[in-house]
Amino acid sequence: MCIKGVPYKCKVKFTRGYILQSRIKKFRQIFEMTQEDFADKVGVSRQTIVSLEKGKYNPSVILACRIAKLFNSTVEDIFIMEEE
Repeated sequence: MCIKGVPYKCKVKFTRGYILQSRIKKFRQIFEMTQEDFADKVGVSRQTIVSLEKGKYNPSVILACRIAKLFNSTVEDIFIMEEE
């Protein structure tokens, strides 16, 4: 399920001139989940969710896939990597 019109809010500097943007917070809010509920469902701490939403942490491939599956979406719908 791709949620059109949900902007990418969080930007994390990636390697060699790339930025990883995330819409985790928007998806979480649309699905009416608290950070704690969301963290429990994807198997991480609430602090990890806080870091992801603030752009201080890049998820592993496995975590990104868990997040996408939970939202019945694709990794590309939730995260996008762009050149700076």
